[in-house]
Amino acid sequence: MSNAIKLFRHPLSGHAHRVELLLSLLKLPTELVFVDLAKGAHKQAEFLAINPFGQVPAIDDNGSVLSDSNAILVYLAKKYDSSGRWLPAEPLAAAKVQRWLSVAAGQIAAGPATARLITVFGAPYDAESTIARSHALLKVVEQELANSPFLAGSTPTLADVASYTYIARAPEGNVSLADYPQVRAWLARIEALPGFVPMQRTAVGLQSA
Repeated sequence: MSNAIKLFRHPLSGHAHRVELLLSLLKLPTELVFVDLAKGAHKQAEFLAINPFGQVPAIDDNGSVLSDSNAILVYLAKKYDSSGRWLPAEPLAAAKVQRWLSVAAGQIAAGPATARLITVFGAPYDAESTIARSHALLKVVEQELANSPFLAGSTPTLADVASYTYIARAPEGNVSLADYPQVRAWLARIEALPGFVPMQRTAVGLQSA
């Protein structure tokens, strides 16, 4: 697999799953490289040479090394999606996608992603306020999806790839999706895309049953 893109990831990292999902949707040959977060592999010199911030994911595309999940998504779309489907060139369409990349790094990270950190990894955050932030976000997403089948319009884009994982796994952080039928329908549309790959489930929170 000399031409495969190396993806440095952990199977429970939603940030890493974003990249794994896009690689699969684009049908790109990929070599998954396990980074043992529990043993601190991400803080060792070998990995810090790849990403000085000591975070997954990172990729090595035959010598082009990148970190930060959203930056990697943009790179992959720009380099390998000549159709412009995942990151449109038209200014307004591109801005609509960028808006959701910002939401993924902002409200999604502070809400569902953090809620899941509490239950899956035992992170010392306040659960009540985190769950409240998650529902505030989901109410907006529900409203947005009432107007279009995907977050940035009528077709899937990086907006959906960046947002999917932590919303899909929100119940693991005790954030129920029961009151958000549009969100659940959107998740199903993403999961029906050719090349979709799920992230490993964790039996915690509302997902423990």
